[in-house]
Formats: sequence, C-alpha cells, structure tokens
Amino acid sequence: MARGGFPGGGMPNMNNMMKQVQKMQRDMERIQEEIGNARFEVSSGGGAVTVTVSGNKEILGLNIKPEAVDVDDMEMLQDMIMAAVNEAIRKADEYSASEMGKVTGGAKLPGGLF
Repeated sequence: MARGGFPGGGMPNMNNMMKQVQKMQRDMERIQEEIGNARFEVSSGGGAVTVTVSGNKEILGLNIKPEAVDVDDMEMLQDMIMAAVNEAIRKADEYSASEMGKVTGGAKLPGGLF
C-alpha cells in the first residue's frame, strides 16, 4: 500500500470537499432566509378566522370576522383559531422541509444543524 494508507498514494482532495461544504452552507443560509420570508395564510370556519404565519412559524396576522364572535360559544372561536394556526404551521413545516431537502438531497442532518 502506498504511503499514507490511501490507494494511489494521495490524500482525498480536501480542497474540493471544503468547497462543496462551503457551497452547501451558503445554499442553506440562502434557503433559511427564503423560508423566513415565506408567508402562509390559512382560514378556518369558512373564512371567519384567518391566520398568517412566517416560514419561521411566527404568527404575523390574525383576523377574526365579527360574526365569528359569539360570547355564548367562545369554544367554537377558540377551535377555529387553533385549527387555522395549526394548519399554517403544518404548511410552514412542509415548505421548510421541502426547501431544505433541495440542498441536502433529502438527507437528515444530525442534531438539527440546519
């Protein structure tokens, strides 16, 4: 075996590997910014409640039509809000996973690196 223990006597091309890692890191940063700028709007109760969340899952807007407010049935309003928020977060998660998968080739990175 050649000196150094690698076939052909050479080291793997670390420069190329580093360039690939740096490109992936730049791509991941770009995608994370795009995800953060994404907006997801979801309605529930036939449009009585509308929620807008960012790709970072922050609530950016909440609109409740006056006719959705019934003081005798606040539970219904609460359910509509939760349904809209949960669906918006689910959409943000799906979008994030899809966009990150484009960079990582679908590989799950350990420890939630990105």
